[in-house]
This record gives sequence, structure tokens and C-alpha cells, in this order.
Amino acid sequence: MRYFILLLGLLFANFSLVGQTDKEPALWSHEVHKLSDTEYELVFKGKIMEGWHIYSQYTDEGGSLPSEFTYERAGEDYELVGMTEESETIKEYSDIFEVEETFFKEEAIFTQKIKLLDPNVRQISVNLFYQICKEVCIPMDHLFEISLDGGTYVTDTKAVDDRSVALGQSLKLDLKNKTLLNQGGMTDSEGKSNLWMIFSLGFLGGLIALLTPCVFPMIPLTVSFFTKQTQQKTKGIGNALLYGFFIVLIYFLLSLPFHLFNSVDSQILNTIATNIWLNVFFFVIFVFFAFSFFGYYELTLPSSWANKMDSASSKVGGGLGIFFMALTLAIVSFSCTGPILGGLLGSTTLAEGNVATNLTAGMVGFGLALALPFALFAMFPAWLNSLPKSGGWMTTVKVVLGFLELALAFKFLSNADLVGNWGIFKREIFVGIWVVLFVLMTLYLFGVFRFPHDGPRKNLSPARKLTGILSAVFSIYLILGLFKLTDLKLLSGFPPPSFYSVVETESDCPLGLDCYKDFEEGVAHAKEQNKPILLDFTGWACVNCRKMEENVWSDPSVYSILKNEYVLISLYVDDRKELPDDEKFDFKFDSGRIKAIETVGQKWGTFQTINFNAASQPYYVLLSSDLEVLNEAVQYVDVETYREWLKSGLEKYQLSMNK
Repeated sequence: MRYFILLLGLLFANFSLVGQTDKEPALWSHEVHKLSDTEYELVFKGKIMEGWHIYSQYTDEGGSLPSEFTYERAGEDYELVGMTEESETIKEYSDIFEVEETFFKEEAIFTQKIKLLDPNVRQISVNLFYQICKEVCIPMDHLFEISLDGGTYVTDTKAVDDRSVALGQSLKLDLKNKTLLNQGGMTDSEGKSNLWMIFSLGFLGGLIALLTPCVFPMIPLTVSFFTKQTQQKTKGIGNALLYGFFIVLIYFLLSLPFHLFNSVDSQILNTIATNIWLNVFFFVIFVFFAFSFFGYYELTLPSSWANKMDSASSKVGGGLGIFFMALTLAIVSFSCTGPILGGLLGSTTLAEGNVATNLTAGMVGFGLALALPFALFAMFPAWLNSLPKSGGWMTTVKVVLGFLELALAFKFLSNADLVGNWGIFKREIFVGIWVVLFVLMTLYLFGVFRFPHDGPRKNLSPARKLTGILSAVFSIYLILGLFKLTDLKLLSGFPPPSFYSVVETESDCPLGLDCYKDFEEGVAHAKEQNKPILLDFTGWACVNCRKMEENVWSDPSVYSILKNEYVLISLYVDDRKELPDDEKFDFKFDSGRIKAIETVGQKWGTFQTINFNAASQPYYVLLSSDLEVLNEAVQYVDVETYREWLKSGLEKYQLSMNK
């Protein structure tokens, strides 16, 4: 529970950091006191900003996270003498964790004695993990780089052996006509349309959230409050518009911490999104969300949070008071909006592009949909009379959302299976699970069975019947796809690829095409066949890769070119299969950063980055067998564009062969 609250604290940290510029909540320094030739005293000092506090190393385990020092190479170069001592602390009872917590205000001082085991050691590094809190808590790290003799700390540079250097050099291609790669303009529009799609999904999620019992009853109450609190109608409308703006702002701010990923390794977002255990974690969380929608338990944030925000809105008043009202809505509606926001977060990891930017677009769409009714009904209060009354139909909305959460959960489990090469959730099994889920949803909508929080059985409303019919039609569509009577193009990208089947297939490549999954082998074959190369950077868990294969590559005119005119090399950048020991190595980038290459995906992901300065998938490059770039690179495009791109590459290849 405390880690869950810590995560929420990180998300809400933006509210407390407003107004800070170049200041940090804590500024750290260190001192070294020489006690003897082999003994030293290390002193770590933190100046804490007013209103903030940092927890002791020895605070109660049931409360907030304690400060923790990690002394690198302790026990090898030196040993710790005694425990790390602390300056004066404060003890206070925590209502949230129901324990007495120990923390520092204004200044934190830690003192540790060490004794050298190696008299030649002149520098050490110590990492401090701590939690700094105001109204919210932020987990932070600080690295102390300590020179024992007062000189400059010299950062160690990891050596890369000759074998790693040779294997690293083998990844770098001598591409001819490489400048052509940067002339392509066929990816920007897709990136923009992808953001609009995520925004639209967020907006749709917000509209659905409006229909839930946590939010819907609040619309008339809140609008009435704004329209009746003052005799000036324009002021009431202005306050309602400000309330709506703050709702959008809050959900926008929740996405900002995810932008911290932008400054790290270009492959890290791909690594996170395709991590086996993260996908399993998403599966478990979505199942948990689904059963909360089914009514077996409620997801709520601590009631004290909502009480404090509500109290603050009453005391402060004005614009700031309206902000706290909006924050109160976000907190009290969490039991309904939380699972929907979780689905939005999951969708952004499945979509192509920058995860943080996608999430921001989705969050803004979600907040806008939540905010619109409050503004519109304040401007046109007579519309309130047309709102349907709260009732059992909202429970039905939650149950339908529960089934959709379960369906999405199995997508994440399928990703883990594909990336991990488990061979369990083949295409037919995945589709079969979806058939069961949507058949059950159909039966529920037609009243065949009920969940614990359903009210007495009544006549089915027209909307519920219509939704039931749509669910039944979709179930039939899935059944036809299960028996290969339709190609399930409407779901392209969600089920596993067609070659990942319980039935043995002739090829383990998309659409039964011949492909190579090793670059050198593919190039050698292209030379033998005197054909150009289609280099396909793809991924097992890449939704847009599946969409391209099932919607674009499957077109007869495109398929014919791929099958007969090109040598296809498909490199899976998320393949977690370990490389043989003699193929593992450390790759040193020009910046000096060193990356361990231990899996197939790490190899091809790095290969893509260093040769094509790209990290997203799908990513297509046309090459000759002597590594001449034949056309600009493209990503997710339509059938006609892709076909003309392939033909243009063939023409340039023929011209180069005739020279």
C-alpha cells in the first residue's frame, strides 16, 4: 500500500513544485575528516527547503520509505565502522500509515566512519536514496563522489575488451547514399495522426467515465453550486469554466513525470513497453481493475485526501478554491476513473511513438471530456432537465468496462508470451479467450446472469439491448476468425501474428513470406539471388507492425512484390532470447556510454540506432546487397504509398545494376 501511495505522490508532485525554478527541495554536500592513515569520517549534509522534510534511516518500517545509503565497494576497498549516525530528528504520528515516523526538517546530517582495507584507495562513491515530502512525497537519489585526499574525483571508465570492440564494429554498416534516409516525409503525418488517435481514445475514456456512478451524479450538483452561488450569471459561468480548465490541467500534470524518460537511452521506452514482467504486471493490474468494475470490491484513495482538498476549497475560496474542488473530484472519482486511466496508460505503451507524449495527449483528452459537461451545463442550465436520472444503467456501464479491461489484460499477457517465446498464447488461444469474454458480456447484457452489485432484475432498456446485440455480433466475428473464416482485420495488431499458431505453418515469417532474422544471412542470400533487400525493423509486441503486415503487406499487389522482388530481413528489436555466450559483448557509443548486448533484441535495437538513427518500429529500409540505400525510410503508411515506395526502390536498384 505504501508503494502505491508513493507512486501517487510522485504523480501529484507537480502541484507542490509549481513556482520553483532553479531551486531544489534539498541541496547536498559532503565533507571528509581524516582520523588516521587508514580511517576517515564521511559527513553528508542536506539543506532542506522550508516546508519539506526527509525521513530518517531508522523511521518505522510501516510508514514512509527511509533514507538508505549504498556504499559502493564496501567490504572490498574499505569497511564501515559502526552505523551511519544522524543529526537531531523529529518524531510525528502519521494518520495515513498509522505509525510514528522519524524525519529531518531544515537540515539532515549523516556521519559514517570507514577504515581502508586497501591503503591505495583515494576515492569512493556513495549513493543516497531518500524521500523528500511536503504535501506529497518524491523519491530521489543523490550520488556522492568523494575524494579522500581532497583532489578531483576521477570517474572510472569501463574498459571494453578487444572482442567487444570487434563485435561492436561489426554492427556498423558502411551505407552508401545514406543521406537519402533523412529525406523521407512519410512518418510525420503518422506521428501526428497517432497523437490524435490517442487524444481521441482519452476523450472517449473521459466520456465513458462521465457515465459511471462516481462522476455522473456530481454533474448536476456541481453545476447547480456554480449557478446558484452568485446572482451574477456570468460569474457563475466563469467559475464553472475555470473548474473545467482545472480538471484538464490536473490530468495534464499527471502525465508530466513520464517525460523524465526522454533524457535516457533511446531504446529504454521500447524496453519498458516490451518487458516480459512489466506486461505480466499490467495483466494482473487490469484483472484487478476488471473485478472492481464487476463489483467485488471498490478502489478508493484515502478519504482523508478528499476531506483535506474539500476543506481547502472552502477555506481558500476564489480561483484556488475552485482548483481544490477540481482536485477533490479527481480523488473521489478514482474508483471509476482509475481503471480507465490504467487502460489509457496501457494503450500508450501499445501505441507507436513517444510514450510520454502519447500519455499527455490521452490525459488531456480524458480531462477535456470530463470538464465539458460542467462548462456546458453551466452555460445552458436548462439542459440539466434532459439528463437521465442516475440508476442501474450506470452499473451496466461499469460491468461492460470490466469486460473490456479483461480483454485488454490478455493483450499484455500475449505480449509477454510473444517476447518471452513461451509458445503458450498462440493466436487461436488468444482469440478463443476473447470469444469467451464477449459471449459472457453478451449474456450479461441480456440478463442471463448478474454481478454482486446489480440491482433487482428489470426489463432491459433499449440501449442495453443494442449494446448486447453489438457484443453478440462481435462475438460471432471473433468465432469466424477463430476458424479462419475471416481474417480479423478489424483487430489487426491485437491478436498474435497469424504464423504464431497452434497449427504448424510453413514459415515463421509474416503472411508465410520467406524472411531472414539475421542481417548477414539475409545480405548473403540477396547477393546470391541478385535482389534488393527490404530491411524490416519490427517487434513481437509491436501493434503497428502487425497492422502493416495484415493490412498493407496482405494487399495482393504489395504481397507479390515482397514475395518475388525483395529479400525480406525482419529484425525483432524486442526479442528477449539470449545470445550465445560468444556473441555477447559490450558496445561503446561515441558518447562514451557502454551498453551490454546480451539478447537478440538488444543487438538489433542497437544496430538500428547506430546505423539509421531511429528507435521506433515498424521501420523499413530498402538496400542493395552492397548496402546502397535505395529510398527514404518509411514507417506506418497506407497501401498505395507503400506499393509506390517499393516500386521506386526497385527502379533505383535496376538503374544501379545497369551502371
